[in-house]
Amino acid sequence: MLALEMFRSLPRHVAGKAVGGRMPGVLSGYAAPLRLVTLDQPQVSRAGWARLRTRLSGICGSDLGALSGRSSLYFSGLVSMPLVPGHEIVAELLDDCDDLAAGTRVVVDPILRCQARGVTPCASCDAGATNRCDRVTVGHLAPGLQTGFCADTGGGWGEVLSAHRSQLHEVPDDFTDEQAILVEPLACAVHTALRAEVPENARVLVSGAGSVGLLTTLALRHLTRAGEITVVAKHAHQRDLARAFGATDVLGPEQVLRGVRRATGAFQVEPEYSRPFLLGGVDVAVDAVGSKQSLETAMHATRAGGRVVLSGMPAPADLSAAWFRELELVGSYGSAEREPRAGGRPAFDIALEMVAGGAMNQVAGSVASYPLHRWREALDHAHSAGRLATVKVAFDPRRTQ
Repeated sequence: MLALEMFRSLPRHVAGKAVGGRMPGVLSGYAAPLRLVTLDQPQVSRAGWARLRTRLSGICGSDLGALSGRSSLYFSGLVSMPLVPGHEIVAELLDDCDDLAAGTRVVVDPILRCQARGVTPCASCDAGATNRCDRVTVGHLAPGLQTGFCADTGGGWGEVLSAHRSQLHEVPDDFTDEQAILVEPLACAVHTALRAEVPENARVLVSGAGSVGLLTTLALRHLTRAGEITVVAKHAHQRDLARAFGATDVLGPEQVLRGVRRATGAFQVEPEYSRPFLLGGVDVAVDAVGSKQSLETAMHATRAGGRVVLSGMPAPADLSAAWFRELELVGSYGSAEREPRAGGRPAFDIALEMVAGGAMNQVAGSVASYPLHRWREALDHAHSAGRLATVKVAFDPRRTQ
């Protein structure tokens, strides 16, 4: 089968880390530790596993971070190389899988939890917090926190992958593939909105209006009783979608502190050698980008004792505000099989209901897909998705041109 394979390359890692932020184009050129190869189909020969044929697989910010060298070395022990990336997946079953027949269209919850690894459930999995699984490096699979980061399972950037029944969610017949590919990131946004624990009528800031920020805004408005939701957006189409998804106000990056100060009556402080910040501000902020600037923006605009949710994979940042203002920094990773703040329901079920209710109709048409051999173009597009009015860039391994 054809697949895009990520491999270890110290020179490319160093090159991507050194210039990738300033020149994203090099990450789709010779600096990318990625290659188009022919591989055997991955197959896990154990009960509950099946092969899937990829229909669409999204390019996520964490994928771009891994290719650019921006991902923390913390994660190096949680993946196995070489690997086929791609964890946002809509596919069809090639084999019967327990109660699902071959040919069934599914979306994949990528977390490789205890059940998939064939080990006794850890405390987190036993409680339904499968995104916090403590066993992602053991069992009968190679290390890998998710599908797309494990050498044994393959990923969506290949024609075929393997997945466990516990990961599979059937797609309704009336969903398009473009709607279905948004279910996994929407499930993550559902988890983020619930992790934010937004008090009634609280002021919320969402720092970033890419797919993560937009879907988080939608989930916050759909699942919480937030009052004003302010979204930080760079581009015109992002501003329009943020308002359509429930934002009360949309600000450019350079307007954030001024806008929050005006809305909340906060005081602005201008350090001599650092970025300005507020004394006062919003009750809850979500960093939906994971850059140093977006995280600091979220912290600097949040009132003392407020909550900052890390939704994007965080870059190193100055945490002085978290210490001085006693902020609660809360991580939000993946989605859970049982969400305690949603009556124990799976985040994927909530996301599927939201899509079925038409919540994603405005953005399903903003999904751009590429065949595998045009991977350089696809990565270029993904790096510029915000500017190019694209919500999601994906690979379609079925396409030949």
